[in-house]
Amino acid sequence: MTTDWKDRWALVTGASAGIGKALAEELARGGANLVLTARRRERLGAMAQEFSNKYQVKTEIVVADLVQQSAPELIFRFTQDKKIEIGLLVNNAGFGQYGEFHTVEAERLLEMVQLNCSAVLHLTRLYLPAMVARRGGDVLIVASTASFQAVPYVSTYAATKAFDLYLAEGLAEEMKPYGVRVCALCPGTTESEFHELAGHPSHAKGREQTAQAVARNGLKALAAGKSYVISGLGNYLGAHGERLVPRRLVTRIAAKLFRPAKK
Repeated sequence: MTTDWKDRWALVTGASAGIGKALAEELARGGANLVLTARRRERLGAMAQEFSNKYQVKTEIVVADLVQQSAPELIFRFTQDKKIEIGLLVNNAGFGQYGEFHTVEAERLLEMVQLNCSAVLHLTRLYLPAMVARRGGDVLIVASTASFQAVPYVSTYAATKAFDLYLAEGLAEEMKPYGVRVCALCPGTTESEFHELAGHPSHAKGREQTAQAVARNGLKALAAGKSYVISGLGNYLGAHGERLVPRRLVTRIAAKLFRPAKK
């Protein structure tokens, strides 16, 4: 595991499960101190204690729900008050919702845009100025292989992840002169709570990547200065293979795969 962030502070959102938890542990294993944030205090507290004892790193937790517009400022003030200099911002928190667009509650869709897009943008905007000023720092934004195409029945989710990917790629070029690295991590189907919480059946049973593998791939790509990484060879070939096929056809194929079963 890379030790790029040894003795530096990393802030990980959505840290209590899945890819977020795996990213936090990989960073702790490499000697990074952690600010862990999510909604579930008990999980965060247990993780912080475990990583502190196991890897001898400093840990802090801040309970926040990034669906709330005030949450990024709350997290930022927490680190400011603690005089913690964030060397790595990991924008991992996010969720999806499966189903026909017109049947999903509007509030749920708007919360998804707030969490997957607005909170990512806001946190990044809060922490980047200090990184620019000291000519160093890193931002990892967790996007998805869904960033590369429209995906019917998870249309809003795919659109939010396209936002994350484009934001990361654009900022990666903007920040180069300041010595700040920005990378989008694009996982495919991963062993996590994601599908269950989204009400979305997994179409890759037995072929999911582990969260640990995804985390390692993301951190290695960021350390290598890449602007994005697709985790897993099969996912890479699938995402880029779509470019050889008309977009409308790709969307039709996705619709057949994701269409809900008739009741």
